Amino acid sequence: MQRIRRLTGMASMAGLLALATTAGAQQSVSQEPVRLSAREAVDYALANQSTVKTAKLDELIQLAKNKEVAGLALPTINGTGQYQYNPILQKQMFNVGNFAPTGGKDTFAVITFQLPQNLMGEVRLTQTLFDPSVLVALQARKTLEVLVSQNVAKSQIDVKANVYKAYYNVLSAQKALSILTNNINTLEKILNDTREINKNGLVEKLDVDRLVVQFTNLQTEQTKLRNLIELGVAALKYQMGMPLKQVVVLSDTLSTERITESIPDMDHFDYSQRIEYQLLETQKKANEYDLKRYRMKGLPSLQLFAATGALRGSDKFDYLKSQTWYGYLNTGLNLSVPIFSGLQRRRQVDQALLNVKKSEVAIENAKLGIDLEREQSASTFRNNVLNLEAQEKNMKLAEEVHNTTQIKYREGVGSSLEMSTAENDLLTAQNNYFTALYNAIVARVDLLKAYGKL
Repeated sequence: MQRIRRLTGMASMAGLLALATTAGAQQSVSQEPVRLSAREAVDYALANQSTVKTAKLDELIQLAKNKEVAGLALPTINGTGQYQYNPILQKQMFNVGNFAPTGGKDTFAVITFQLPQNLMGEVRLTQTLFDPSVLVALQARKTLEVLVSQNVAKSQIDVKANVYKAYYNVLSAQKALSILTNNINTLEKILNDTREINKNGLVEKLDVDRLVVQFTNLQTEQTKLRNLIELGVAALKYQMGMPLKQVVVLSDTLSTERITESIPDMDHFDYSQRIEYQLLETQKKANEYDLKRYRMKGLPSLQLFAATGALRGSDKFDYLKSQTWYGYLNTGLNLSVPIFSGLQRRRQVDQALLNVKKSEVAIENAKLGIDLEREQSASTFRNNVLNLEAQEKNMKLAEEVHNTTQIKYREGVGSSLEMSTAENDLLTAQNNYFTALYNAIVARVDLLKAYGKL
């Protein structure tokens, strides 16, 4: 049956459900059943689903990176210390005559300007006054924050869509099970009555056998639906990030009226309503900052520096004694001017410019894709609603035929074959209705997502 085949496709979730067990183990499981509306299921997923959690962690990582970038504009202070021991001093030939008051004859001697023991300590401050890469990085911080924030929003929208579909999948299956159970109860009563009538010889055993076959088939379908509902609930819990052992009760209901309410205005739409479009626009800005960074790489950079320290040399290690230290202080500017970089900067500019062009192409392609999604989702939704309304009328008609056939059978003017036919027709109509109901609610979710209203 179409409804059964569609639900059976959820078996592919089995591998994913195994992954949920580990995450679910970290959350407490309430002993009491938790009642959830669709909105409450979505809220739970937004707080617990791993995809959303990961996106939020990425956002925090980007904020930390931005603080790191901001630190590039602040001064850096480093302290250093150095101890040097020279067991063999470097010597060189020196003209001692150069130091004579009136100049003297060249006299050469071997001397050294080093001492065996040397100790130095220094504190150095460096402040960037102008650096193109730091300037662009500071300017790009806000754009990168917006980018990761939009990634969080996109993850939330995807989770919403998945949770809504999983939730309503279970609801439609539960509704199908409820009606199928009613059919079974009714058929069981007719079967019991027919057995009594057969004992009195008023109907053939063939009539009883036909009803038994029909009753067994309905019980089989009931078992399948129960198994599929159990799997559907597990899939819903996985989409929510909920422990699989937690018992839940779905409190919402499904109806044609609810599906058609609060439909977005299809005549007024702006591409910025779609998070995917916003992401591409922000990514383009990020690429433009990258281009700006490479273009400004050819500008000079200027740094202020200041250093102070003390040093002392000695012919023996006596630094713990009170001896004379020689302090110093210096400050200045460090200017770095790029002259030629082997054309690497030029090639980097070309690549960054091409990335900006790619972003523009991606934005135009996204517009076409969004237009297609809007048209498809609107058309699919309209057709599914019309089909749902038709299947609902058809199911009611099948119920009327089934009820009339039951009355005729009880009054002895109908046959068990007519009963079996009416029962099969009703079951087919009901399954067609539930399939149409689920397709309509999924089409509604896709429509809201396509118009950026989910």
